[in-house]
Amino acid sequence: MTRPFFATLTRPDNISFRFLIFIFLLVLVAPANAIDIERADIRAFIQEMRRDYGFDNEQLEGWLSQAESKPGIIELISQPAEKVKPWHEYRQIFLTGERIRRGQEFYRNNLAAILSAAETSGVEAEIIAAIIGVETYYGDRPGKNRIIDALSTLAFDYPPRQKFFRRELARFFELARAQGIDPLTPVGSYAGAMGMPQFMPSSYLAYAEDGDGDGRKDIWENIADVTASVGHYLVHHGWKSEATIAVPAKVPAELVAAAPGQALGLDTSVGRLRAQGVCFDSGRMDDDTPAVLIQLESENGPVFWVGFANFHAITGYNRSRMYAMAVFQLASEINKRQPADSE
Repeated sequence: MTRPFFATLTRPDNISFRFLIFIFLLVLVAPANAIDIERADIRAFIQEMRRDYGFDNEQLEGWLSQAESKPGIIELISQPAEKVKPWHEYRQIFLTGERIRRGQEFYRNNLAAILSAAETSGVEAEIIAAIIGVETYYGDRPGKNRIIDALSTLAFDYPPRQKFFRRELARFFELARAQGIDPLTPVGSYAGAMGMPQFMPSSYLAYAEDGDGDGRKDIWENIADVTASVGHYLVHHGWKSEATIAVPAKVPAELVAAAPGQALGLDTSVGRLRAQGVCFDSGRMDDDTPAVLIQLESENGPVFWVGFANFHAITGYNRSRMYAMAVFQLASEINKRQPADSE
């Protein structure tokens, strides 16, 4: 009787099996490739940086020749959790007991810096803490990719968003020069986001704050700068002090069947939702208050919320309703059993 092919492969003493496993692992772990600075598009980028920002060609060539293009980065950015997981699975990543406990500890240990940032910006202290908790587990997980590798990979080898990441690579070299940072040193996310709040280089240049007045904007280790920067970012994206973020809602069956879209804008109003039969606690809001109806998938079916301007402001940080809801709910948990502001 002829032995089945897979049975032959699974014999541990079979040389061909071990050889095929070796080949499979080589393919699975796609090697990084050094950036070829002689490529026409990379030469054009170098010339633009010299013309527009006064960079020296040899300096840029030296940095880029030490950068690597990594296929794994392209795989990761093509399948973000916000797009491949339903809400009930996504929520389990960020609303764990351990992350909540760590958030409460982070809040207590950095109370002065967090409350100062909250007072200056008008953003609730627990929201600032939750952003940092979702982004980098309160600074513990800022990412392991060199920023120059991540941005170079996406700037030159990821056509869908090549234009965006070339701009971010240019901004990265700008901030490295301005802050006296070696561009080969900083590490962060696979998308090139940096520090505890995971700012892209353009966000750093636009929103990073010197929270403690020491003349530097350190989003990697300085908690005062980190918290002030998060608050500044959210205010710029529409945060309104002491305003409601989101409330749970009950939706008529006909609206459930229609299923609201996933657009991020405040595409309806409190009055219009009321007229459609959506039940939610709107407090003293006027009928023309901008709102958005949010549908999320729980294990038992769809659940609904109504979000307002501050919910929309959080989506400015990450363009995902699930992200904004994770930040909001984590913040609510962090806020429990916290010391009063006066303590």
